[in-house]
Amino acid sequence: MKSFLVIQTAFIGDVILATSLIETICKANPDAKIDFVLRKGNEALLDSNPHINKVFIWNKTEKKYRNLVRVIKEIRQEKYDVVLNLQRFASTGFITLRAKSNKKIGFRKNPLSFFFTKKIEHEIGNGKHEIERNFELIRSLFPCQLVKPKLYPNQSDIKQVEDLQIGTDYVVMAPSSVWFTKQLPGHKWVELISQFSNDKTICLIGAKSDSNFLESIKSQTSDKRVINLAGRLNLLASAHLIQGAKMTYANDSAPMHLASAMNAPITVFFCSTVPEFGFGPLSDESTILEITEKLSCRPCGLHGYQACPEGHFDCGNKIVPIP
Repeated sequence: MKSFLVIQTAFIGDVILATSLIETICKANPDAKIDFVLRKGNEALLDSNPHINKVFIWNKTEKKYRNLVRVIKEIRQEKYDVVLNLQRFASTGFITLRAKSNKKIGFRKNPLSFFFTKKIEHEIGNGKHEIERNFELIRSLFPCQLVKPKLYPNQSDIKQVEDLQIGTDYVVMAPSSVWFTKQLPGHKWVELISQFSNDKTICLIGAKSDSNFLESIKSQTSDKRVINLAGRLNLLASAHLIQGAKMTYANDSAPMHLASAMNAPITVFFCSTVPEFGFGPLSDESTILEITEKLSCRPCGLHGYQACPEGHFDCGNKIVPIP
């Protein structure tokens, strides 16, 4: 089996975790040709990946279904030995259906899985990690062993970090999340920062839209060692920054997966979600911090919410941040 199409059009973390499948395939099949389908905005993650032949980009925010048809037309110009659908949504099932391949493998929960040649169960909550669930898609195809996710920053990404001139003694903190209930409260980040000595540089990272939140955290610290890098680094440059950090502190969100892909030390705060969902850190040196108190409302959902459904947000407010 030489040619593969991998479909993962979800969020940043999902694409990062999908690189585990890429690494696993290539370790067992060094000459494999791998194409990848992802959503617009995530393509930079695979820019320098030496194992990727072609990336198909689906713009899901503008003219979503017209762009879906366009991407499918592009995909149908190729023929694959195997199509691997990592998602459980009808849109990606339709991509799988229309792709030219005799082997189409995906999860049974996909509404169009009856068109697949092989269907795999996808169970969340039993402690199995997402990369293990994805691995089940290829386990029967050829002898292989699961490999961790990996990203490949290039020289331009590395230069972005070098230009910051922050030296080597620093920690990274990623306070933001798309979901409020996945995000450790701002005052907890201030509490964490206060426990570091004055000679430790602390880099706050996030998207440009996170700048005000990060600045509010910085403004509550008493010295100038905190740097707000919101919007200043691309994803792979952020990954390189994390790789060189003494420690990265993050929520259950994309920066945690960046650390996993760089095998960098990571401390993760789990608020409304739980590690048992299977999206936890994979670094050799990793720590999970969550409340020990049992809450009847936790976990409240797989992805989190824009506000605490109960109004108290105890799962975040009661976490004790430890350096």
